[in-house]
Amino acid sequence: MNKLFDFPYVVDIKEAKKIQEKLQTLLSFDFPYQDRDIDLIAGIDVSYNAEKEALAAVVVLDFPSLRVREVSWGKASPSFPYIPGFLSFREGPAIEKALSFLDSQPQIFFFDGQGIAHPRGVGLATHLGILFGLVSVGVAKSNLVGNFEEPPKKQGSFSWIEYQGKKVGMALRTKEKVKPVFVSPGNKIDLENARRWTLLVTTKYRLPEPVRQAHIFSEKIKKGGKEEYGRYSFS
Repeated sequence: MNKLFDFPYVVDIKEAKKIQEKLQTLLSFDFPYQDRDIDLIAGIDVSYNAEKEALAAVVVLDFPSLRVREVSWGKASPSFPYIPGFLSFREGPAIEKALSFLDSQPQIFFFDGQGIAHPRGVGLATHLGILFGLVSVGVAKSNLVGNFEEPPKKQGSFSWIEYQGKKVGMALRTKEKVKPVFVSPGNKIDLENARRWTLLVTTKYRLPEPVRQAHIFSEKIKKGGKEEYGRYSFS
């Protein structure tokens, strides 16, 4: 998988902000697919091992069956400290490594992280989505910026997250009477399609299946060997 843009990860906070501001100008909300075009989706999650290395897993699933087809992963030692709003500088190198070993080309990537619901509109899903030209959606377990009302308890209900006078995402109830997830467009997708496709790939769990499977595999791989990258095929 080829990058469209290349920005450094080893930077200070001032330079990181400038990079996010530049990336924000490259953001698109134009969803390029019809429903019939979607046959592969992917989830991305990052976990950390005992050595505090970031381990990113990319899990590709068939759609609509949601059967796991491929898993690729990459490991990297973070060069950026943990600071809310700058997660992509910490986890980006491991994700890039995992993406580079991916064999298939999913149409939509779901990230465990924020999209445009971010102080500068460039969360993890947006940052990596722009770099690789991906259709990406951010699915976070907690809200980062903006205000929202608690959505009704019925599955599929939602309320908008508003930040600086704009709708930047939604609190989405993916499972009845369970805490919502926080969904926002990453890149090349609008609010409505981000919401609709998150629900289409959600089963009986709180997390949509691509993100849930990416978390499962990142935890499994974390307990494995010392390899810095790898790929598994299930086709």
